[in-house]
Amino acid sequence: MTALTFRLELRRSRVVALWLTVIVLAYGGIIAAMYPILKENSQLLEDYMKILPKELMAAFGMSGTLTDPGVFFSTYIGSFLWPVIAAMGAIILATRPVAADVERGWTDLVLGTPLTRTRSLGAAILAQAIVLALLAVAAAAGVLVVGALVGAEFDAVRFLAASVVFWLFACAIGGVTSFVAALTLSRGVAAGVAAGVLLVMYLMNIVAELQVDLAWLGDIGWSRYLAVTELIDTGAVPWTSVAVFGVVAVAGWVASLVVFRRRDLLP
Repeated sequence: MTALTFRLELRRSRVVALWLTVIVLAYGGIIAAMYPILKENSQLLEDYMKILPKELMAAFGMSGTLTDPGVFFSTYIGSFLWPVIAAMGAIILATRPVAADVERGWTDLVLGTPLTRTRSLGAAILAQAIVLALLAVAAAAGVLVVGALVGAEFDAVRFLAASVVFWLFACAIGGVTSFVAALTLSRGVAAGVAAGVLLVMYLMNIVAELQVDLAWLGDIGWSRYLAVTELIDTGAVPWTSVAVFGVVAVAGWVASLVVFRRRDLLP
């Protein structure tokens, strides 16, 4: 019964997974195709970036030389694309099996079977993790495939390792969103809380980069932990990022299972 529910959740996720994967692959491919142009005009690009304040550039994830593979991937994928894709995917997937299904009355059908609440939500969480992993791999795959075609020397192993960090970040969003969804049984509230927290943390990182006295705010936000520049350039694994995202994801999902198991589903 659990396996059947898991397959059902994957099937329900196919449209979201398909379109987000297409977006990620297309964006990554376009950005990778531009990489040779950036390298040819690297000096001009560096002269332009020197005009802008370093703090402002760092606040928006544009620090270092953009022709450097690590900076290139962290900036165009890690800072611009992935936070949006991860938030969209995680919020849609995490709010559906609890909040959305309760609002539609579909949860009663599932719970009318011998399947327990814990196994039902657990199967949905496993499906979330797999779909988010697919999107994270696609974030690197689009850049790697097109990069190889245009002669860019990207390290496939390190780029894919960076996608693991991306995946954990998306799982962290999914874990927190799942918990809020189980607590409120409202898809709108859960989505709003998750999006609001992400936005506030993003703004905190900008303030931390612009104001030296408030640099500690960057340790609270997610931007600093999502940086994969050193991982791609030197192979140094960002264990702090892995631990933070992993703990948040597991804690959120476990808490959602506990809450949903005891939650009164009546309005």
